[in-house]
Amino acid sequence: MSSAAGAKARLMSELKSLQKEKWVNIEDNERGLFIWNLGLMVVNDDSAFNGAYFKAEMTFSDTYPYQPPTFKFLRPIYHPNIYPDGKLCISILHAPGEDEQSGETAAERWSPLQGVESVLRSVLLLLDDPEVNSPANVDAGVTYRNDREQYNRKANQAVEVSKKDIPGGFVVPTSLNIAPPMKFDDDEDFWAESDGDIDFGASTSSDEEAGSDGDDGEQDSGEENEEEEK
Repeated sequence: MSSAAGAKARLMSELKSLQKEKWVNIEDNERGLFIWNLGLMVVNDDSAFNGAYFKAEMTFSDTYPYQPPTFKFLRPIYHPNIYPDGKLCISILHAPGEDEQSGETAAERWSPLQGVESVLRSVLLLLDDPEVNSPANVDAGVTYRNDREQYNRKANQAVEVSKKDIPGGFVVPTSLNIAPPMKFDDDEDFWAESDGDIDFGASTSSDEEAGSDGDDGEQDSGEENEEEEK
């Protein structure tokens, strides 16, 4: 199998898996499997970007997954780690191996064990927990540290602008929580109410066997007494 064929097979598998997720929408495009247009949704009440539908583009080479994809947002987002052109400063998109200059370890950077989902989840985490020590947008980094209220207002503006990119008929989820399983009655109450009423199927037969053994025992004793009297 050629490297391009291997990359296509891997991307097709990842695409099918991601199409089941609610927090990302892989949009249809006619540019082939190596370019993805997607909507990355922030569904987190505690996030300054909650409710956003951030349109983004990912590109892949025929050496994927041995080399990382590229990622960029298609609208400007005021964030310490997002460049004006929408690209991100994030370790997972950096080529495999350690980088002595930046201090990044191989575990922080891309590896073939990573995938599209791990990239997207890392991006979502970065949105809410920016790395302000090495910002791509210095002004956003300063605002995030010194004036969080102003930063949150700018984040909200980005959210409202992002909603213009929601495809017609598409509904952005407001929760990703799955309803918990039904809770049964408290066990202690259950046993207290049912005590003495439950037949586990063994007591009757056991009692009958015990009674039968008792009868046999009495009969054997009687026979022994008769022999002694004789």
